[in-house]
Amino acid sequence: MQKADLLICGGIILTLDEQDSVIDPGDIAIRGDTILDIGPNLSDKYQASTLLEAKGHLVMPGLINAHTHAAMTLFRGLADDLALMDWLKNYIFPAEARFMSPEHVYLGTMLACLEMIKSGTTTLSDAYFFEPEAARAANDAGLRAVVAQGIIDFPSPDAPDPKESLRLAEEFICQWKWSDRISPAIFCHSAYTCSPQTIQKAKRMAERHAVPFGLHLAETQQEVQEIVHRYGKRPVQHLADLGVLDETVMAIHCVWLDQREIDLLQELQVKVVHVPESNMKLASGIASIPRLLERGITVGLGTDGCASNNDLDMFREMDTAAKLHKVFSQDPTALKARQLVRMATREGAAVLGQGHRIGSLEVGKKADLIILDLQKPHLLPVYNFYSHLVYTFSGADVDSVIVNGALLMRNRKVLHLEEEKLIERIVDLSRQIQGQMRGR
Repeated sequence: MQKADLLICGGIILTLDEQDSVIDPGDIAIRGDTILDIGPNLSDKYQASTLLEAKGHLVMPGLINAHTHAAMTLFRGLADDLALMDWLKNYIFPAEARFMSPEHVYLGTMLACLEMIKSGTTTLSDAYFFEPEAARAANDAGLRAVVAQGIIDFPSPDAPDPKESLRLAEEFICQWKWSDRISPAIFCHSAYTCSPQTIQKAKRMAERHAVPFGLHLAETQQEVQEIVHRYGKRPVQHLADLGVLDETVMAIHCVWLDQREIDLLQELQVKVVHVPESNMKLASGIASIPRLLERGITVGLGTDGCASNNDLDMFREMDTAAKLHKVFSQDPTALKARQLVRMATREGAAVLGQGHRIGSLEVGKKADLIILDLQKPHLLPVYNFYSHLVYTFSGADVDSVIVNGALLMRNRKVLHLEEEKLIERIVDLSRQIQGQMRGR
């Protein structure tokens, strides 16, 4: 018999490959960090050091949170029911300036990683400050991550002199570009907080190092009006004229687009990340995701940060996205469940430039997968797996999580993190933040 490190047996395997193949029942053999084999009765072929019995469980690719600000878990619920600019300028930016430090970014990101592991996310795309600490936290937690150093044209917690932000970004890329699970990137906050020169320099740096480049784009009407006032053109045209839009760009939000801008995104092969719950909570608007998909634009799904969502549960995000677009279009067929599951897996991987490695269960790809318990009253009966994943499951139904071939959670128990100690530290820190915010 051949050797494997991990053998998952008897589950219903939702591969999310090109054909959306389902193997029922099926087994998955893993060696090292890679899927070695998929099919029925692999226990007759492989002997594994670890065996996971998955009968009565659904096995699928791990979910991909294509946009978040992980350390902002520390600000969960700190400032709610506010307009975006009021929320940013009067609450979030001051809180970041006062409380964000390398230690706090590490703790907040570690809390986010714990939440994501327990809700089935195996890959996150993060953008924030002190990103070496965010990368260290994601690495320590065992997750896969695209981690982007944030760039903004005013003093930030890690760059009191904004001119330093580009240098910090390059140092960060050089520090992490050789990691297997942690991929560095660059993130300019937006076209209204970064000058054309800063955006162009950041994009050229991303090109030199062959890393992804992201930014918030067309999130609010106010943003569009401000860009038009400054530059005489709408945001997508502004960025296209700067020469920074291409297939390596992750454009977050894309709520307020006209037809010409959608044409430009398609022509330049820009990838889009939809963050419906954050857009709803801040009343930013509803992105025209069905139109983008019809044009063949690659769209992933993200939660945004916990200060504007307020959770990192990608199952809830799928559910919200599906229902939001149905009611907005008054079309119950808009954004079907299968499309949402693909956005949260293989399309999210494509957005991050990692479609060749993750996003589906296929031989030769990285062993990033989750196992979901189907034997619960609220999950029975099952007629359509995609429908169940979007409309019925929650993160609490995730039983086991495997990333890069390593078992991170089994039977709802996270295996390698000191969960209680982390929670104690977060509770103590939140009391400090609350006390100081009251006195600001």
